Amino acid sequence: MNKSELIEALAEEMDIPIREAASITNTIIDTMSNALARGESIEIRGFGSFVVKEYESYTGRNPKTGEKIKVSPKKLPFFKVGKDLREQVNQETD
Repeated sequence: MNKSELIEALAEEMDIPIREAASITNTIIDTMSNALARGESIEIRGFGSFVVKEYESYTGRNPKTGEKIKVSPKKLPFFKVGKDLREQVNQETD
């Protein structure tokens, strides 16, 4: 599912115009992105949690040349699936 399909599903489920569904979806995504950019975590019970993990700098290799390079420290968002979602995904379909 991509963003447009999510917007369409929201519009259909809530019986609202596509523009309103797009606005709601964009607001949710922007709010979550801004929270992660500030280093905050997000927890949605039953779905999962988003946290920002910090990685130290390290020495890596350029895959083309094999040359050693220094990789700068970085922060990356990480998603940890919740128990309910994990069980739903692993559930056998009848």
